[in-house]
Amino acid sequence: MKVLDKFNLKDKVSIVTGGAMGLGKEMGRALAQAGSNIVIADLNFEEAAKTANEFQKNEGIKAIPVRMDVTEEDQVNDMVNTVLNQFGKIDVLFNNAGITNLEKAENTSFEDWYKVININLNGVFLVSKAVGKVMIKQKKGSIINISSMSGIIANIPQCQASYNTSKSGVIMLTKSLALEWAQHNIRVNTIAPGYMKTELTKSYFEENSDMVKTWIDLTPMKRPGIPEELGGIALYLASEASSFVTGSVYTVDGGYTAV
Repeated sequence: MKVLDKFNLKDKVSIVTGGAMGLGKEMGRALAQAGSNIVIADLNFEEAAKTANEFQKNEGIKAIPVRMDVTEEDQVNDMVNTVLNQFGKIDVLFNNAGITNLEKAENTSFEDWYKVININLNGVFLVSKAVGKVMIKQKKGSIINISSMSGIIANIPQCQASYNTSKSGVIMLTKSLALEWAQHNIRVNTIAPGYMKTELTKSYFEENSDMVKTWIDLTPMKRPGIPEELGGIALYLASEASSFVTGSVYTVDGGYTAV
């Protein structure tokens, strides 16, 4: 098989949580362009439907939206059943849904702490568990979790202990599942982005605050990333091009964690 052929995802089925917009949408687009059918699982069903329609129209693949809260196990299981009824299999899972909370630890309520941990970490576990059961039966699959460089380092100047902790947990969960499920031919890896200019964060960069200046000063490439720049690593990890890769963390951060 030629190297480029290993990136072909024709007739594969990929789920992207939080895939209606931002990083999830662009990673989903990369998979769709490689031929994969796409499931956009998102709380925002209206935006998920728009994204699914866009992919279906522009990339010539099948795409469906599913409304799902990653913290509700019944909804997660219903999503998996919907995908199996529609496509009969699941080849790739992108655990992308997540939130942040920029608040000093001493001022953070337990409710706010738990909300971040619940969505960012518990949600990854619940979706991975449900999809993992399917992949174990199939004896193959690729799971890609979106963590963050914030799971490796503690960011400055902002305070975000809950976010950092949740993303560190995603990295360890990735490694743990990779070891447990390697025997089933299931690969589990994580992408750890740095500061990315998305629809949700662009206001920070446009304000050009002291916080943003610190971010850029500490990034060797002196700029934020853009969602499209995650497409290549997303496709690599989803495809057979990464067939001997599992339990790995891929930082995409403009050199931030290399300092």
